[in-house]
Amino acid sequence: MALDYDTLMAKVESDLPFSYTDADSMLYALAVGMGQDPLDTRELPYVYEQGAILKTLPTLATVLVPEMFPVGLGWDYSQILHSEQRLRLYRPLPPAADLLINKRVVDAFDRGPKLGALILLEAEGRLASDDTAIFNMGCSIIARGDGGFGGPRGRGIPPHRAPHREPDLSCDIATRSDQALLYRLTGDRNPLHADPARARAVGFNRPILHGLCTFGVACKAVLQTICDYDHTLIEEFDARFSAPVLPGDTITTDMWQDGNVISFSCSVKARNETVLRNGKCTLAV
Repeated sequence: MALDYDTLMAKVESDLPFSYTDADSMLYALAVGMGQDPLDTRELPYVYEQGAILKTLPTLATVLVPEMFPVGLGWDYSQILHSEQRLRLYRPLPPAADLLINKRVVDAFDRGPKLGALILLEAEGRLASDDTAIFNMGCSIIARGDGGFGGPRGRGIPPHRAPHREPDLSCDIATRSDQALLYRLTGDRNPLHADPARARAVGFNRPILHGLCTFGVACKAVLQTICDYDHTLIEEFDARFSAPVLPGDTITTDMWQDGNVISFSCSVKARNETVLRNGKCTLAV
């Protein structure tokens, strides 16, 4: 079944129930690297529920939407590539909640048979108890096998550009060799991140780390370097994925601070590869 523009634009799902517990919040924090030093009292509130109120990483929102990539869109699912992630928080995420999720296709662009289709998706999370919106999330998907479907031309959302100067701050975070196995327990069970044979079949020597795990590691870097672990400061967090991370890699996050806007990019220096680019974090003022 080929992509159809009108069918894509009509794709809306409303009031999908989703619940999570404090165990899910702590698991996510562990999966993106919090608590590697169990004696670090700055990180302990993200992974231990006793004492102060449990803190939540802003990027936890990325695992609170069931099936962010809707089924039945007509694309070749084996050829889709997650290219961008955007997040807007209206208030800090509670440690546990019952949610209602709305999802829709925002737009779809035909980049031609060689470049594929670009599809923009959006999701909103609301508290089921009082219908209060707590986050809005967007992502861009390249359906590499579905170009030439007859949709409009377009480039999507213009990327954020980092300043043309040396980074103001830099943070190195080492990932674990088993981090993809841990992160997949937050919801994404794609065998590419666990099965060596499946990884080799698509050109990788070993399973790769989830892109959204790298996204969470970048958020942790901003939290610990600029926000002094105050999760309530981060209101927006956006980035583009540019290369995979291998579990065990050290991710270097370079940051440029201009008022309440933090530009960032992530790289693996051992391979001289940029893995996240065009990053933008907006802090509360």
